[in-house]
Amino acid sequence: MLFSSVTFLYYFLPLLLLIYFAVPRGAKNYVLLSASLIFYMWGEPKFVLLLLCSIASGYIHSIFIEKHTGGRGAKIALISSIVVSVGLLAVFKYADFAISIFNSITKAGAPLLKLALPIGISFYTFQLLSYLIDLYRGEAKFQRNPLLLATYVALFPQLIAGPIVRYRDVARELEGREHSFKGFSEGAFRFSVGLAKKLLLADRLGELSTMFATPGEGGTLGAWLYAIGFALHLYLDFSAYSDMAIGLGRIFGFTFPENFNYPYLSSSAAEFWRRWHMTLGSWFRDYVYIPLGGSRVKPLRYVLNATVVWALTGLWHGAGWNFVIWGLWFALLLALERLFLGKLLKKLPPLAHVYTLLAVLLSFVVFDSATLPLAFQRIAALFGGAGELFTQKSVYYLTSYAPLLIMGAVGSTPVVKRLGERLYATSFGPWLRLIAMALLVALSTAYLVDGSFSPFIYFRF
Repeated sequence: MLFSSVTFLYYFLPLLLLIYFAVPRGAKNYVLLSASLIFYMWGEPKFVLLLLCSIASGYIHSIFIEKHTGGRGAKIALISSIVVSVGLLAVFKYADFAISIFNSITKAGAPLLKLALPIGISFYTFQLLSYLIDLYRGEAKFQRNPLLLATYVALFPQLIAGPIVRYRDVARELEGREHSFKGFSEGAFRFSVGLAKKLLLADRLGELSTMFATPGEGGTLGAWLYAIGFALHLYLDFSAYSDMAIGLGRIFGFTFPENFNYPYLSSSAAEFWRRWHMTLGSWFRDYVYIPLGGSRVKPLRYVLNATVVWALTGLWHGAGWNFVIWGLWFALLLALERLFLGKLLKKLPPLAHVYTLLAVLLSFVVFDSATLPLAFQRIAALFGGAGELFTQKSVYYLTSYAPLLIMGAVGSTPVVKRLGERLYATSFGPWLRLIAMALLVALSTAYLVDGSFSPFIYFRF
């Protein structure tokens, strides 16, 4: 089920809100758990069993970790839990990729498994692992109630595409949280902003990038329309989901972490990754990068650490060489910035910003390409390899989509948010917010009814 669907907006969510706020406080988590499982089953009924098995495995392992705290048994239980969780993820997400590599090396011709990828498996696996690792480290308390642990893992607002929420950050709210009209209204407004961002901006920019996705289509101008359109589409689509997830969490009394902080304002690759998909970046930092030694090591060891982390970051997004190359590209940039480039960039802020945008743009071309030859063709087209500078088609769509591109670019900065905060601070602020929310939902609904099916892009990962 999609947040940006008539079924969710006008049937599932209203009914859930009615039931949730009608039942006693002690039953609210169980209402959320039931609703979350129904939400997940709506699109993939069979894979809810995998979700439940993952939760059951996590709970059983947590019992042993708690029972043997500080001892060898806890370490064995933690390793076992990682093997099970990562093993399930590997089978469903990476098995065919591994078999393909094996076949290319040995010419064995082993058949592919062709298993469907369970939606959200990368996200809920990482959430469950963060709980178990934090429990082992003594940074999270043992959750005795398996249904509450299940509620944390399966909570529908962030189940499918994040943000990646750590148990220790919501443990208190799971046990007992406050509900208020202010929290509800703030959450509803944040949700409506995300809904409009998805339907009115991200989806339409995605249509533009699709038109010129074929290398050479529209000349060099067409290649840039594809690259810029996709970069804006990716950010606006994923940040829209995060907005909606955070807003829904607020409605139900949870405070989820922010996932984006205007990454296209960055002046280095390092800064970009402090602003983009922040919950994933902090996950890899705390559970992989720092245990490897972090940055307080010799230069060669730092390069190795960065390579491992970014190769894994790329693979987390998908089983393909394009994702591996995408991750290693950022490992290279971060290593160069640490060794010497970072100091130079600080002296030339405008150039630093251009460098970062170009580096990110090229990385997303690779990210979006199913094969490496296609990625190279698309990059070549950006720099004149398309054969002609522009075509009648590319000029027409540049003119037609110029207002949308400008809105997407402005929407990728804090300008709109700051203007909204200033208006909200006035005496008419609450009424203006209510009107804006109603208008955004109305426009989104009109586009939704008249538009086509468009899932969130990060559902693929």
